[in-house]
Amino acid sequence: MGVYQKKKEEKTRNVAVLDVETLRGMAAKGLMNLSVQLGMEVLQQMIEIEVAGYAGEKGRHYPNRDGYRHGSERTTVVMGGTKVQTTRARVRKADGSAEIPLETLKLVQNDDPLTEAIVSKLLCGISCRKYARTADAGYSKTRSISKSEIQRRFREAMKNLYAEFFGRSLKDEEYRAIMLDGMDLGGNAILAAMGIRSDGTKHMLGLAQGGSENSDVVKTLLNDLLERGLTREQPALFVLDGGKALAKGVKAVFGNSAVIQRCQVHKKRNVLSHLPESKKADASKRISLAYMEDEYQEAKRRLELLARELDLAYPTAANSLREGMEETLTVHRLKLPGLLRQTLSSTNAIESANSVCAGIIRRVSNFNTGETALRHAAAGFMEAERSFRRIKGYRQLPILQDALLKYAGFPLTEIPSSATMNIA
Repeated sequence: MGVYQKKKEEKTRNVAVLDVETLRGMAAKGLMNLSVQLGMEVLQQMIEIEVAGYAGEKGRHYPNRDGYRHGSERTTVVMGGTKVQTTRARVRKADGSAEIPLETLKLVQNDDPLTEAIVSKLLCGISCRKYARTADAGYSKTRSISKSEIQRRFREAMKNLYAEFFGRSLKDEEYRAIMLDGMDLGGNAILAAMGIRSDGTKHMLGLAQGGSENSDVVKTLLNDLLERGLTREQPALFVLDGGKALAKGVKAVFGNSAVIQRCQVHKKRNVLSHLPESKKADASKRISLAYMEDEYQEAKRRLELLARELDLAYPTAANSLREGMEETLTVHRLKLPGLLRQTLSSTNAIESANSVCAGIIRRVSNFNTGETALRHAAAGFMEAERSFRRIKGYRQLPILQDALLKYAGFPLTEIPSSATMNIA
């Protein structure tokens, strides 16, 4: 019969992890191999220490032990975005009624790091079939993860990301500008909203799905933002593309609190689409120079002059330029400084986020339902947020806040204390 230790408080042992020669042999195959092998050895010693706490050390008698050793079995632990095989000792209660779970093993068998690694790599474009090639833990006993398990974990993680995205609270958040833009995902029109905080940071606010970018989809999106805490007590600049439905939906929900800025890039693109190639370069240059003007009157004069010149030969181009001209010059009427005016004159910021999102989920071509499309879009935008930076001209945002209050007709007493700069 084995002899167990007599005192419970003596159930630990101090043993060197590995001798120097063994460490050198592992290091010869690379630092990763050394780290992994050392980590597995430390894990085995941690498990043995916990087992000794219940059953005592091998070869010593412990009459008041809480359990006894019950052999060993194979198991897996999570490491480096994959699973690796190892063995663990088993312990049963002293009366033999049940097995005692090992807390050390629970820590290293937590699946959250594995799921996070799968989601991160799949969102970066790695396919389920090729995931195993990227999950080498530097250990010979790595266990292959099946394609079906990867897909299952990815689906569950996407559901969690979807719930997290649409569960974000917008209460007590101040957004000086909100950009709306749509993108197509497998025949689903996804409308996205991006907010710009008072410190210049960008934040994805919400998404809505529909057959097209109509006013009902806009209302659904904006009402969801209001339900999650977005306020309309202070005016905000809404930067939109040329779609009339977007402006109609914004006005229906936010009323006078919404100040509309039509995207100047979209406007120029629409005008040029009605011109022959020989005329596009000159018209493009003149439209750009007009929008670069600091003064509203001068910018408008340049645009109207171009429209009159186009009337005779290219009337559709002239009509396109005149349509919504005032809304493309909102940032001029607000008298915003050059750098901030340039940033808020177009939807480039949110279109960049759309591009990143589409690139992340580019491998998915078939969305069975609208919710599936929203789920992937939410995950894509949350990943895109990781690379967001503050907008250019963010230090000038207090000017925008003051200008919006005056433009929308709000009492000046409602200007928050953070608005330290005024417009003459």
